[in-house]
Amino acid sequence: MTLAAIPSPATAVWQLGPIPIRAYALCIVLGIVVASAVTEYRLRQRGVRPWAVLDIAIWAVPFGILGARLYHVISSPQAYFGANGNPIEAFYIWQGGLGIWGAVAGGAVGAWLAARQLGIPLSVVADALAPGLPLAQAVGRFGNWFNNELYGGPTTLPWGLQVHQMDRSNPGQALRDPEGNPVLEPGLYHPTFLYEAIWNVGVAALVLLAERRWKLGAGRAFAVYVAGYTAGRFWIEIMRTDPANEFFGVRVNVFTSVLIFLGALVYLVRVRGPQQFLVPLDAEGRPLPPVGASTPADGGSTDAGSGTAEPTESGAAGSGATGGVSQIDVSGKKPTAELAAGYRVVTEEQFRRYESTGELPAETTAGTDTETDTETTAGTDTETDTGTDGAAGADAGTGAGTGTGKTGS
Repeated sequence: MTLAAIPSPATAVWQLGPIPIRAYALCIVLGIVVASAVTEYRLRQRGVRPWAVLDIAIWAVPFGILGARLYHVISSPQAYFGANGNPIEAFYIWQGGLGIWGAVAGGAVGAWLAARQLGIPLSVVADALAPGLPLAQAVGRFGNWFNNELYGGPTTLPWGLQVHQMDRSNPGQALRDPEGNPVLEPGLYHPTFLYEAIWNVGVAALVLLAERRWKLGAGRAFAVYVAGYTAGRFWIEIMRTDPANEFFGVRVNVFTSVLIFLGALVYLVRVRGPQQFLVPLDAEGRPLPPVGASTPADGGSTDAGSGTAEPTESGAAGSGATGGVSQIDVSGKKPTAELAAGYRVVTEEQFRRYESTGELPAETTAGTDTETDTETTAGTDTETDTGTDGAAGADAGTGAGTGTGKTGS
């Protein structure tokens, strides 16, 4: 007995004058926005200056889309270079066909380039992205729904998906009968797009729960995402009926899911490291004021240990971290976030101290092998590394890459 016949859209493209508005593209863009919003929030919670995600996305998104399309074309070449294929259609990404594995790999390259310029360890970016990426994929899967593609086999379950016969001569539109009604495929089919969307929301929740429970760092939150996603992709891929390359009668992406799942599992077991937090530094290696730092009415900064303001040589109260220059804005205006020249990786305890005092932690930083200052004051010659190489220990071995939300093929 069918309780719910899920309808599919008969139109996936709308015309705004001469400009086609494609549902698939809108879903991808919305997914990117979701992933960026989640990542931006989580990066700020770790100490990264506001809107760093925009600098990362401008690299990661194009690389991710390019990688996703390349993976799809390479893994399904017959659709473009086979007997009835059209090579030019390899560039028609709006018709669908983006592979998640290529998106992650390409996006990781772009994110690495951006993170290196910003001085942020790639592992921090990856962990920040971990719950946002499956949410983006969940949104992107609805692009497949609009395109009436990537559904499963016939089903007699209480629910099933209605699928239209699409007009290849008029892309984005369903075939119509003489009365003008869209033509449906006979029967109902497994809504694999919906299965994966729901599964991906669950993966995002799993990442957040695991991170809260075990304080995952060093790219391990991203590894939880990879393991969770591939576990679901394994059984959903088996249900799909769209053309795909096979190996011993099994779809190639099934083998890919198993291998990547095992790789993520090994990474989770072997890699250890606390959650990483970042203190933003200026060009001279001094800590920038915390975003939204409080401003005492007397114009002085409060020492975290004594709770009193101590005068400096310049006559102003200061923390002592910058040689007499107060870390607190005394203008009475809400401080704006200065751009960071680099970051120093610290523990959560050190980061909370920095948030309350504006002082650069003097202890050895979390997960790094870099030298730290025993006392950071203006005029010292202590070398401070502001690039990602200075946080090599935090980033070493983090094979988890990053990518923005793209729908898988």
